[in-house]
Amino acid sequence: MKPEVYAALLDLNRTFYMRFAGDFARTRQSWPPGYAAILPHLRGAANVLDLGCGNGRFLAYLAGQGWRGRYVGLDGSAGLLAEAQQLAAATDGIAARFVQADLLAATWPLAVDDRFDALVCLAVLHHIPTAASRRRLLAEAAGLLAPDGRLIVSTWQFMTSARLRRRVLPWETVGLSADDVGAGDHLVAWGEAAAGRRYCAFIDEAELQRLAEDAGLRAVATFRADGHEGNLNLYGVYATAR
Repeated sequence: MKPEVYAALLDLNRTFYMRFAGDFARTRQSWPPGYAAILPHLRGAANVLDLGCGNGRFLAYLAGQGWRGRYVGLDGSAGLLAEAQQLAAATDGIAARFVQADLLAATWPLAVDDRFDALVCLAVLHHIPTAASRRRLLAEAAGLLAPDGRLIVSTWQFMTSARLRRRVLPWETVGLSADDVGAGDHLVAWGEAAAGRRYCAFIDEAELQRLAEDAGLRAVATFRADGHEGNLNLYGVYATAR
């Protein structure tokens, strides 16, 4: 992928979340059922790293479930992190810290010896262009796992839904073509009159497994949950390969 196309895809999503963050958050008021299925894999985790934490939604869920420990949230949006910090201030028993960071950077601004019992990367991977960049992110995450730690990833399965496939727009809508992007890359409309547009990659179970293996991870569990159809997110739970 040409560097200018890569940058354009990232900018599409950056612009979307700057413009529609509040409206989008209001459509995510309830907890997805997949969160409940994640919880058993976090049992015993004393510290959690949330990659792409946004406004702290997963932290709020953990707090509501009685989890207590050390939580670190990374996100590139200062505005969303400000919301997350407000939420954390009202949470007892969780030592929360937030770091503004580009998840595509070579390294993240964490302590050199920081290791986590659990890392979550929810609804992030499908917004990252190219398999190589996704693989790098997972490898960086794998390197931060404590022994016997778990990395939990979710990706949006929008192309399995006829309803959501109708939201896919031609790349020409934003001045690109299908030849500019990868086979699984799509421009997806959001909101009334398709006012919002996001870059989303369709990552199926086979591709997610390849990415994880290439990053030095082994699958512990995979499952589908969420959405009207009950299967619109693919979740993978991983440990470091031994």
